[in-house]
Amino acid sequence: MQYRKDKKGNDISVLGYGCMRFTRKGGSVDLDKAEREVRAAVAAGVNYFDTAYVYPGNEAAVGEIMERIGCRKEISLATKLPHYLIRSVEGAEKMFQEELRHLRTDYIDYYLMHMLTDVPTWEKLKKLGIADWIAEKLASGQIRHIGFSYHGNTADFCGLLDAYDWDFCQIQYNYLDEQSQAGVKGLHYAHQKGIPVIIMEPLRGGRLVGLLPETAKELFLKDEEKRTPAELAFRWLYSQPEVTCVLSGMNSLEMVEENVKTAEASAPGCLTESDRTLVEKVKEEIAKSVKVGCTGCGYCMPCPKGVDIPGTFLCYNAMYSEGKRAARADYLRCTAFRRDTASASQCIGCGKCESHCPQQIPIRQELKNAAGELETIAYRAAKTAIRLFGLW
Repeated sequence: MQYRKDKKGNDISVLGYGCMRFTRKGGSVDLDKAEREVRAAVAAGVNYFDTAYVYPGNEAAVGEIMERIGCRKEISLATKLPHYLIRSVEGAEKMFQEELRHLRTDYIDYYLMHMLTDVPTWEKLKKLGIADWIAEKLASGQIRHIGFSYHGNTADFCGLLDAYDWDFCQIQYNYLDEQSQAGVKGLHYAHQKGIPVIIMEPLRGGRLVGLLPETAKELFLKDEEKRTPAELAFRWLYSQPEVTCVLSGMNSLEMVEENVKTAEASAPGCLTESDRTLVEKVKEEIAKSVKVGCTGCGYCMPCPKGVDIPGTFLCYNAMYSEGKRAARADYLRCTAFRRDTASASQCIGCGKCESHCPQQIPIRQELKNAAGELETIAYRAAKTAIRLFGLW
């Protein structure tokens, strides 16, 4: 495994484990399966593990798995304070202590303000006393490094970097988001300030792997160098020395093994001219087929009317990358074969989802567009029959 340094000189594995996508079984994390995958990653040298308070049951699962393996001192845990849910320092402390119990530890290595949006939001938190609270936690050792995760534009990101003496930050970044979100300019600005950058969404919610349009998949099938979509996406990131660690939501041993292999073979400057050419060709094919730039992060959820927003956009995009029949069949399964239906047409246009969307997608309009193409006469008839006969 290769490592890069954090602000205090500690080694961070270039491949980090994003725990949000652990396989779930019966509504809960499949602990035995996740343990095998995490154990393989730890054995390969992965030492950065990321979770969050708002990922249902995830912190508790991570805590139990780490205790089973007995690797707490070998790895660094990263989790997040959902500042948008607190109204006081006392609330932050209560939540933090709950996180420690979930994770079965007495300190957090890398603690983030979850989805910090702009400087005014940070100033509001400071007025609550959060900066003093952070200082106390850093002094006591309960928090070892303080940072923030970010979705938004470059200007606001750079403003936040200047607003506090952060130890690290976390951004969405991949070859489709080079000029959006914090972007390459934000990445370079953080590096210039000596702030390590953790990368999330390196595969853009799977869009750069399994959800590629068929024409892009053909490029990989014909590739003489036998590169895989995930390998190319990770190499693109690892080639940039400004990138400290890349999170991957690994949920199979095969995925762990492939990602470890890529990480071990990828150093700064590793991207070849052939790699760059393939990246540009893939981007061209993606641009032809994507309807909605949704990453499936789920921040728009829950919808007050039960609409499965990420699921709808997944099927809507799949119509143009994988075929209309299969996409519509998936949409029927995901939205109508449920006790509580989740169809896009249930949207009442309240706009709650848009206020939380990191991608700033006009969700209400796109749901109308998606419903118009996915909810055909056949879909509506099937949905009626499912409700009538209780076929969920």
